[in-house]
Amino acid sequence: MTDTVLIVEDDKDIADLIRVNLDELGVNTEHQCDGQMGLKSALENDYSLLLLDVMLPNMSGLDICRQVRQAKPEQAIIMLTAKNSETDQVLGLELGADDYMTKPFSVRELQARVRVQLRRANLLQQRPSAVMPQDDLLIVGKLIINQQQHSAKLSDQTLDLTATEFDLLKHFAKHPDQVFSRAQLLENVWGYHHSGYEHTVNSHINRLRAKLEQNPAQANIIQTVWGVGYKLNSQGIN
Repeated sequence: MTDTVLIVEDDKDIADLIRVNLDELGVNTEHQCDGQMGLKSALENDYSLLLLDVMLPNMSGLDICRQVRQAKPEQAIIMLTAKNSETDQVLGLELGADDYMTKPFSVRELQARVRVQLRRANLLQQRPSAVMPQDDLLIVGKLIINQQQHSAKLSDQTLDLTATEFDLLKHFAKHPDQVFSRAQLLENVWGYHHSGYEHTVNSHINRLRAKLEQNPAQANIIQTVWGVGYKLNSQGIN
């Protein structure tokens, strides 16, 4: 089935540019230029990916992101932000966006980011409903990750994770106690090498901690190794 991307962008020239370049990927696109209409479309239809501009008439992309994430936890979302809008970038990620891009952006970079999210969305749709063999489980202490069913439990409690949060946790679980820099996590989890997108990693680490840790301010499971990066502390989940 062909992927469909909803573009919510009030600048017609930018929306047309995105559509032309997604056409090259063989992706169907729909466009809304109004925030409220964009939210309505996102909630009433199934899309492989949402591309949300922050500044929109009637409703901001941030509000759309928040409401869609509540209604559709696994929906893939990329925010489009102004180059110097660090607050919007961080807030969008904290509200549940999987990634963000700053305007103006490279066409090739846009295509690469879209490919990553579409691949993740397609893997979600293909997951089986049956119980899978033990070999498909990643077990680190009280953390159990079922790779085929795309689910995770900690101390027998199911974790409500977005697709990107799941992939980030899975990466850590495959390498317990190994420290990864932000650049390594961007490459291994998000699949790109571009610098300047550290907010993506930071915000997803914060979101994971909020779901894993009893006290996220004093993280014991996803730990910061100052000056280096982050690691999954296997002792913290025994």
